[in-house]
Amino acid sequence: MPARIFSVATVGLDGVSVEVELDILSQGLHHFTLVGLPDASVKESRDRVSSAIKNSGFRPPHQSGRITANLAPADLPKNSPVYDLPMALGYLLATEQMHFDPKGKLFLGELALDGKMRRVNGVLSAAFFAKESGAKELYVPEENADEAALIPGVTVYPVRDLLSIVKHLTRTEPIGEWRADPSAQADEEDYPFDMAEVRGQEHAKRALEIAAAGGHNSILVGPPGSGKTLLARALPSILPKLSFEESLEVTKIFSVAGKLPGDRSLVRTRPFRSPHHSASAISLVGGGSLPKPGEVSLAHRGVLFLDEFAEFPKSVLENLRQPLEDGFVTVSRIKGSNSFPARFSLVAAMNPCPCGYAGDPERMCSCAPFQASRYRERVSGPILDRIDLQVEVPRIRIEKLEETERGEPSADIRERVERARAVQSARFEGTDARTNSEMGPDAIRRHCALDEASKELLRGAVSRLKLSARSYHRILKVSRTIADLAGAEAILAPHIAEALQYRFKSE
Repeated sequence: MPARIFSVATVGLDGVSVEVELDILSQGLHHFTLVGLPDASVKESRDRVSSAIKNSGFRPPHQSGRITANLAPADLPKNSPVYDLPMALGYLLATEQMHFDPKGKLFLGELALDGKMRRVNGVLSAAFFAKESGAKELYVPEENADEAALIPGVTVYPVRDLLSIVKHLTRTEPIGEWRADPSAQADEEDYPFDMAEVRGQEHAKRALEIAAAGGHNSILVGPPGSGKTLLARALPSILPKLSFEESLEVTKIFSVAGKLPGDRSLVRTRPFRSPHHSASAISLVGGGSLPKPGEVSLAHRGVLFLDEFAEFPKSVLENLRQPLEDGFVTVSRIKGSNSFPARFSLVAAMNPCPCGYAGDPERMCSCAPFQASRYRERVSGPILDRIDLQVEVPRIRIEKLEETERGEPSADIRERVERARAVQSARFEGTDARTNSEMGPDAIRRHCALDEASKELLRGAVSRLKLSARSYHRILKVSRTIADLAGAEAILAPHIAEALQYRFKSE
């Protein structure tokens, strides 16, 4: 009789059931056939499994005739070594070298040649699937146990090697259930940059405070060395701490992408991603023959910093339109289509011209007017339209650099940001939105009502600056955030006026 063991495949960010079937034909020469759309890493499992079984003291596959392993469903591509463990257990069951009931149990893990278990990716997605499918037991490599145990209601067993799990399943030497490490959910501060280290640039710091409070996107434009990069790197330090639910969202993405640090089972700080301007479209938004998350998803609930914004190929930047607008990115390929969350705060930084000194009062620009204009045009209007805060960052004067007194620390700014976020949490309770930047048209109508003076001010600005409907709504969202930071229930004319400062006059 064929043996059947249950495992989990990761499709996008979700777990999908996979049945690993093993059948043995004792007559004839040895041959190990693997079917079910396996990729190279899965096909090579035949050799890993064979060696692991032999080195664990069991009768090896080459002494068992013809072996057929089927990974069902057959039309789902398999591209992970997680099937090593279920394949080995299926072989031992099929050859009657052990006996146990596999129902209600999920197995995943890569085997070393000596039978030891190695860490695999996507375990958190498997744990979510185990809970949703009602599986009673989840067996994972020992290094992944903390990650799997983050999901309550799932019994997790850490597997050290093939021999130990055989002893556990045959009830000769049980493995203890793994308990979640409480310290994994503790608060952790790990931000290397602080707003107190930024000299001057009070206008830019105020803009980033608004961006943090409302989840808005921003672009910093100024000459080289004016502090744009330092400001961007300090932004995560003023963002609210991740909630446990948000940490799980981020950890799930990092786990599937194989970016989860080996010593950490839960991401507890806001992600900060800073891809180089030579990054491809696939690395930025995700993709591949079997779609994987890109930088925009790895920055989910955190910051995506694009330095030298105008140096990115225009075709690459245009891929940001959907995630900036919708908070997710859909990657379609011939083998599948997947949606990945991408609710991040974009911080872009760029020079005003190729040489970087257009408008600098102390250094002459060497660019012709058409060169500066062409440089700015590398960033399209639709992309700029999706950026709420467009901030000029001028040269820092020497007097500011010589000051010894530290500026306002990030901790103080974060307190104001968290108060504003608390107001928004109450405002959007029961909806999918969490911040003002996520408001849809109906929410804008309900929460961004203006008095007559504010309407008149905004009406004149829209007409004078030739703003689009999207820009109009984004100004309302930013105004709502400014009002929240001020503790005001209604949006007033000063809030509108400040929001209008963050739109380029040439727009």
